[in-house]
Amino acid sequence: MSVFHEFDDVDKFTVGTVGRPGDRTFFLQVRAEGTRIAVKCEKQQAAAISQYLAKVLSDLPPAEDRPIAGAMELTTPVDPVFVLGPIGLGYDRSNDKVLLQLEEVGDVDENGDPIDEDRGHVRLYITRGQADAFVKHAAQVIDSGRAECTWCGNPMDPDGHACPRMN
Repeated sequence: MSVFHEFDDVDKFTVGTVGRPGDRTFFLQVRAEGTRIAVKCEKQQAAAISQYLAKVLSDLPPAEDRPIAGAMELTTPVDPVFVLGPIGLGYDRSNDKVLLQLEEVGDVDENGDPIDEDRGHVRLYITRGQADAFVKHAAQVIDSGRAECTWCGNPMDPDGHACPRMN
């Protein structure tokens, strides 16, 4: 039996990492209705969600609600229910909330159709204020990784960097 959760009123939606720069694991975390869910994701997936949310928010009036400062950090322990695959995003005008559908990664056939129909699924609605807070926090989390080498532009590991442009 796969994981399935649907939340209409979310207390918290955030992104964070576990591990040191260069060896970080990214997680999306949702807290709603007394339940806390974490989904393991890739940095690029977190960035894509953030970019989409920023675009949606640019077309809407500024949010009036704001999450409490400091409420965007991951709550430990972080035990993912699945690894993120397909992402669905949308805006629901009827309730003035952003819809996110997070699905478990799974195998696909030669046509790109899912082989396993029983994949994990988390569906949630967040307010414009929560979306705005996610965008700002995601930018900080994503940018807090490894510094770029001034010569080659590749990320530098904390233990050193073998720059291909330096002999």
